[in-house]
Amino acid sequence: MGVYYVPSTNLMGIGCLKELAPLINDLGYKKALVVTDQFLSQSGIAGKVLAELDSIQLDYVVFDDVKPNPTVENVYAGYDVLQTNQCDFIISIGGGSPQDAAKAMGLYATNGGDLRNYEGVGKTKNKSLPIVAVNTTAGTSSEFTINYVITDKEREVKMVMVDKNSLVTISVNDPELMVDKPASLTAATGMDALTHAIEAIVTPGAYAVTDATALAAVELVFNYLPRAVKNGHDLEAREQMTYVMFLGGIAFNNAGLGYVHAMAHQLGGVYDLPHGVCNAMLLPIVERENAKRDPRKFRAIAKAAGISVEGKTDEQCAEEVIEAIKSLAKEVGIPTKLSELGVTEVDLNKLADNALKDACAPGNPFMPTKKETIAMFEEIL
Repeated sequence: MGVYYVPSTNLMGIGCLKELAPLINDLGYKKALVVTDQFLSQSGIAGKVLAELDSIQLDYVVFDDVKPNPTVENVYAGYDVLQTNQCDFIISIGGGSPQDAAKAMGLYATNGGDLRNYEGVGKTKNKSLPIVAVNTTAGTSSEFTINYVITDKEREVKMVMVDKNSLVTISVNDPELMVDKPASLTAATGMDALTHAIEAIVTPGAYAVTDATALAAVELVFNYLPRAVKNGHDLEAREQMTYVMFLGGIAFNNAGLGYVHAMAHQLGGVYDLPHGVCNAMLLPIVERENAKRDPRKFRAIAKAAGISVEGKTDEQCAEEVIEAIKSLAKEVGIPTKLSELGVTEVDLNKLADNALKDACAPGNPFMPTKKETIAMFEEIL
């Protein structure tokens, strides 16, 4: 038995942005807060979406100061713009950071209080302001999941919020908005999407429907991520990666995540590192430990990844899956050592303590000890 959360309307595929304006018109709202970041604003990518809004003469105000790994203060700043301009809905444009910030602003507008109190599962009473989420990267799935992450700078913690009240009204995934993204970002977000899919499969919260979508995502990411990284203008690869994100996203949205995310969130909170890169580096380490406890799910993952499973034990399938993840990460240019990214031994205790408390940790097939957590960090230090 499971409860299946997904936005009511989802536009996907090449050119689907053109279908958005009439849907917004039908919503009947008066003024939008457009939430995005400086890069998207200056590069003209956000401008493509704004042109669609202009075509229906929609009144809007732009907040384009979302930071990577947005903070509590960043969310409050956007909310101030929303309130000052009396906006009655939000249009988010971007990858995980603008989407997460917009969801936090939307919930804060209807719930108030201290945003830090939203950390955890289902902490708000009221539904968010309506959000139209236009995504520009193929990876985080924030635009159609009930998860969002905001950094608390005081504690150096990425707060994980899992809240059905944050679900957006419309999601948009048009690969034409993604073609100019750098290869490194494409690689990081693509590996993030793979992590979502695999964690959704091995978690005890998985069931038949989530397995089906997650396994389909695994198959597509191994086939298309290298192509998308090699040539950002490969529209077929870009489009298939949006499907990876959607399939994996609706899987983990309903099955849950695990300890890869629990550990990666801490690296982002302390060092402000790209979330997808952290996930990619930790994924083979954590899944090796998961496979030691229960290798059964890895046979299906191996099949999806294009690995022959005939005559092999579940343990052998798991070993080959882990090697395939490492090979894919290497092919798309993911770093191999955390020390290359500025991580030091000094913070390992803190990283481990916070990983154990992370909202994603209970979704793992087993709960590592602090000592085991430190050892996993050390392996890629």
